[in-house]
Amino acid sequence: MSSAELLIVKLGGGAGLDLAAACEDLAVIAKQRPLVVLHGVSDAMNRLCAQLGIEVQTLTSPSGHSSRYTPPATRDVYVRAAEQANAELVAELQGRGVSATGFVGDRVVLRGSRKKAIRAVINGRIRVVRDDHSGAIASVDATALRDALAQSRVPVLPPMASSDDGLLNVDGDRAGAAVAGALGASTLVILSNVRGLYRDFPDEASFVEQVAFAQIDSALAWAQGRMKRKVLAAREALTQDVAAVIIGDGRVSKPVSQALHGEGTRFSR
Repeated sequence: MSSAELLIVKLGGGAGLDLAAACEDLAVIAKQRPLVVLHGVSDAMNRLCAQLGIEVQTLTSPSGHSSRYTPPATRDVYVRAAEQANAELVAELQGRGVSATGFVGDRVVLRGSRKKAIRAVINGRIRVVRDDHSGAIASVDATALRDALAQSRVPVLPPMASSDDGLLNVDGDRAGAAVAGALGASTLVILSNVRGLYRDFPDEASFVEQVAFAQIDSALAWAQGRMKRKVLAAREALTQDVAAVIIGDGRVSKPVSQALHGEGTRFSR
């Protein structure tokens, strides 16, 4: 496997992603180059919480980064939703002739540490949350992924990490950056439910096509909501010598191919 050809793709977990279109595109790409796919869980988690009557809650840091609040009971639901989303994506890819393999259960390749004290803005005041089961990614079992790639398989990864505190909810975009860095991939594509980064969302005149590494701080200031995590992921990937990160639109036909051929926002060194 040539790391120059290796492509990492993170599929957004929101309701706007056209999963069928993405899988059709990935099936073509998988015949051309080695591929690792990560996915989000947001929509699957929201649907499962609705079924179970569990309130969906988020935490917002003082700097404006938002994340899902995952106390112990919700963590168990999150694991279930992540495994369901993984199985669905694997089945979609296998149905299109891709030798896809889900890395769930005892095959989770991300290792993390639980964030035991999170500063969050609650009712206008900064509080410390201590029961959240989200985590920071500490390492990636690159050997397991390389073994799968050497067998011409496509690893499919959920946004979960193992830890001393059990399975953790981790950010899928930053997981994509960690995997891309660990495997020495050339390109990371992050699909979202918007076109890419804007200086002043949703003003189309403010759309950003290119971001150089020296502009990352400015890009973080422009990003709003979940886009901040994607820009952070881009910075982390570039710092690990990934050549390019592209944030593209997951709602269109051939979304990954379009991102690779100039659509979306391209971050580069």
